[in-house]
Amino acid sequence: MTTVPWRTKFTILASIALMIIGLTLAIAAPGAAGAARNGDNGTVKIHSSTTPVTDPRDEPHVCIFYLDAFGFDPGQSVSWQIESWPPTGNGTVVASGALTLDSSGNGHTGDMTLANGHYKLFWTFTGENGKAKQKVFWVACPAPTPSPTPSPTSSVTPTPTVTPTPTVTPTPTMTVTPTPTVTPTMTVTPTPTVTPTPTVTPTTTSTSVSPSPGPTSSVPPAPPPTPVSSTLPVTG
Repeated sequence: MTTVPWRTKFTILASIALMIIGLTLAIAAPGAAGAARNGDNGTVKIHSSTTPVTDPRDEPHVCIFYLDAFGFDPGQSVSWQIESWPPTGNGTVVASGALTLDSSGNGHTGDMTLANGHYKLFWTFTGENGKAKQKVFWVACPAPTPSPTPSPTSSVTPTPTVTPTPTVTPTPTMTVTPTPTVTPTMTVTPTPTVTPTPTVTPTTTSTSVSPSPGPTSSVPPAPPPTPVSSTLPVTG
């Protein structure tokens, strides 16, 4: 008879233990689901501008590039910054931005480029439990080939600026046309005003003195008195 109460007690204790374990699992399950949803899942890659956004590769040597995120929480907000990094940099922030991921937890930035050198990406997001995700990479753009620039020197077009020499147009100092203003000297027409000298006609009026010769021609009448001298003695 005494064994029955002991088994009953054991059954009660076992059921209580199972209830406690069940409650513990029920409480822990939502937390585990939340951790799976809001944990540091997802990754970010450095992509060359010509690489598709669906490509999961990371490209640590680029020229023009963009940041590509995969597998984060839906609609998660991200902020990022890029710092210059040794051996070529000193930790200075050279680029930064923000991004909201799509419903699949994916997203990417636009294309960008930096001066040639070594850089480090810091990718932080809402709900992260650890440190920001980080990527180091190199920007190595080919040096611009300035060799084509000598071709502009072949633009010997400056020599056509010899066109100023055609500004020899000053030779139209043939505006010697002032010398044709010698026409005033042609105003020698005043000398034809010598017409006053034809007013010498008064001197021709002196020819009217011709009457004075008339009296001298009256000398011939004197001879008649010579017959009178025939009656008088010649007194010698």
